[in-house]
Amino acid sequence: MTKTQTSDLTLTPQMATNTVAATELRPWGSFTILEEGKGHKIKRIEVKPGHRLSLQMHYHRSEHWIVVCGTAMVTCNGKEEILHSNQSTYVPACTKHRLENPGVIPLVIIEVQNGEYLGEDDIVRFEDDYARNSDK
Repeated sequence: MTKTQTSDLTLTPQMATNTVAATELRPWGSFTILEEGKGHKIKRIEVKPGHRLSLQMHYHRSEHWIVVCGTAMVTCNGKEEILHSNQSTYVPACTKHRLENPGVIPLVIIEVQNGEYLGEDDIVRFEDDYARNSDK
């Protein structure tokens, strides 16, 4: 656009988002909420080498994972696959899944959550290396 042009883009209330950028530490690494809006949340997740998240599922959200750097071991519905930088996977709602870093450098992914409810208390844990309950 030139200086004299104006944008015709306007955000409807459904499109408007609130930028959060809050980082939470976990035993396996950390996550930062980059953006959250109606029906979606975007996180940057960092997993320390040799660590993994719990085997879990969510009733109310699906997740898309995009690997930024490092190596991801993804377990989804009993199937394991290795993902590298610029590769992605989809985790449907109500599906057991786990993210793991089998590598020697930090794993960084971008997670896009979609669903009617995106709270952290929508985690059902089946296995956890850190003995956490389902509500943590």
